[in-house]
Amino acid sequence: MNTIFSIVSKVSFGLLLAGTIVSCNQGAKTQNEPSKNDSNAVSKESQSSNKDKIVYLNSDSLSEKYQYFKDIKSKLENKVKKAQADLQAKSAAFQREVADYQKNAATMSAADRQATEQKLARKQDELARLDQTASSSLAKDESEEFNNVYNKITEFLKKHAADNGYKLVLTYSKSNPTVLYADPSLEITNEVIKQLNDEYKSSNK
Repeated sequence: MNTIFSIVSKVSFGLLLAGTIVSCNQGAKTQNEPSKNDSNAVSKESQSSNKDKIVYLNSDSLSEKYQYFKDIKSKLENKVKKAQADLQAKSAAFQREVADYQKNAATMSAADRQATEQKLARKQDELARLDQTASSSLAKDESEEFNNVYNKITEFLKKHAADNGYKLVLTYSKSNPTVLYADPSLEITNEVIKQLNDEYKSSNK
């Protein structure tokens, strides 16, 4: 019996935070031409207020280094291994029963053969149901756990973006290169991972 349990090794975070537009109030124009010093001050203020308003994260690094995600992934993989081991043990026991029946079928009465075949058919159906139930349960657990990770990251980024005045937080990965190029100075992956890990470590104390 072939059984496949899929486990997602990476989360495609997609667009984690978008549309957080920060409106900037512009001062009213005066009739008089501003002085040179005033112009420089306005220019520096404008550059400062617009600096790094759009930033990005490397989701590959986030998956590899965010401890909460790594713990969830490990927990799910252990569940998969346990389910596989349980199913394989039951399947091996069933195969032994089939082999015993095939070995003794020639010496059995027709009634005994029919009864044994019906019993084996029921056991085969039970194994198939166990396989389906285990797969559905694991898929549900996987979806819920990764949803929790996703929600944790997006909630953190909403606050992080508000605190730092980011308009947009993008993400990319090698497997999903929606961002073809970005200036490295706009990347906030390391600072986000550090703060997420600090927050997770603190919550587990």
